[in-house]
Amino acid sequence: IEYIRSEYYNKVEYARFSSSLGKFVGFTEYGVKQADYWNSNAAYLAGLKATKETVCLNNVGNEHQAI
Repeated sequence: IEYIRSEYYNKVEYARFSSSLGKFVGFTEYGVKQADYWNSNAAYLAGLKATKETVCLNNVGNEHQAI
């Protein structure tokens, strides 16, 4: 299971957090700068990593079956 948080501006994805990498990756010049800034904040990254445990892993096996 992977938690992904994508950041968009004007319909263009400029940065993405991936829980499997544990950090942000930038896709544009601005996104690279933002990713470096966010990756330097250990508390912010820890909060996003914890989101995987609280949201994703808590709902494993809770699929809804169509009737």
